[in-house]
Amino acid sequence: MVGMRNDDDYTGTKPVEERHRVDEARLAEWMQSNVEGYQGPLEVQQFRGGQSNPTYKLVTPNRSYVMRRKPFGKLLPSAHAVDREFRVIAALGKQGFPVAKAYALCTDDSVIGVSFYIMSMEEGRVFWDPTLPTQTPESRWAIFKAKIETLAQLHSYDPEKIGLGDFGKPGNYFARQVDRWSKQYKASVAEPIPEMERLMEWLPSTLPVQERVSVVHGDYRLDNMIFHATEPRVLAVLDWELSTLGDPMADFTYLLMQWAMPGLAEADLKALNLPTLEQAAEIYCKAAGIAGVPDLNWYLAYNTFRLAGILAGIAGRVRDGTAASDKAKESAARTVPMAQLSWEFAQKAGAK
Repeated sequence: MVGMRNDDDYTGTKPVEERHRVDEARLAEWMQSNVEGYQGPLEVQQFRGGQSNPTYKLVTPNRSYVMRRKPFGKLLPSAHAVDREFRVIAALGKQGFPVAKAYALCTDDSVIGVSFYIMSMEEGRVFWDPTLPTQTPESRWAIFKAKIETLAQLHSYDPEKIGLGDFGKPGNYFARQVDRWSKQYKASVAEPIPEMERLMEWLPSTLPVQERVSVVHGDYRLDNMIFHATEPRVLAVLDWELSTLGDPMADFTYLLMQWAMPGLAEADLKALNLPTLEQAAEIYCKAAGIAGVPDLNWYLAYNTFRLAGILAGIAGRVRDGTAASDKAKESAARTVPMAQLSWEFAQKAGAK
């Protein structure tokens, strides 16, 4: 989620945990037949980061690949759709948008037990701390500008024209999302959270009018992208599991929420040479060619409600034993505080 995290906890690889092991011989055999240019032998490692869909580094003598698969075990119906992830990065890659190269998708559970896909391994920098302590002031501004302008680029594509016209349902995106995360929350929590109950009444009755439809990433933040090793340039946007068609305001205001969360909220932005929330909004609006943003409090309430729904899902998976990392337990504990923060934004937006 949005906020500060320790680089060492998330970067690099580790030996594959026992509960995440796959049939490496079957996987290698499948890659030989389905991944262009593949040549073994294959070594399988597991990335430290990533809680939802287990992610692996596949090392061969010539190149490395990345595999993302569904978790084993009991799953929520709409979650972990790796086929959708594969489809969106394949479509966007053809447009020159910065994503990993999509090699192949496998929906045959007989290979490793669940669906998975293979993409290129992009080498570069991942920034986990939004204050960018290792960067110069000039680089900080340039990295943030690139991050924001890349989001505007994503929202510039006409979904119909890039083969993603049916990638999401018609109708008001916010209405669908509030419904989706309300259902996940209800399916996941053992005891009701008062703020979530109030938000599930208030949000649907105050939905903004949707003016545009675009591909939305759903979890667009600094640590979900790989930057060039030396330049402030985005090489690949990662983690497309929540992507769909929807209102670009949802993605944009999710990004702006970073400024209200631990990390940037208490940072001296001027001293660090990082854009303020207002400057970030200006960069996006200029790149996207749109007028300014309306009152942000509703959108911030929505985004934190959605995060609380996601965290509730993680909490449910911890309880069911299917959460893919020990960090999931920490995330689960943040469900109630996130719901409370959401209700604070809702009250600023007029909720009683």
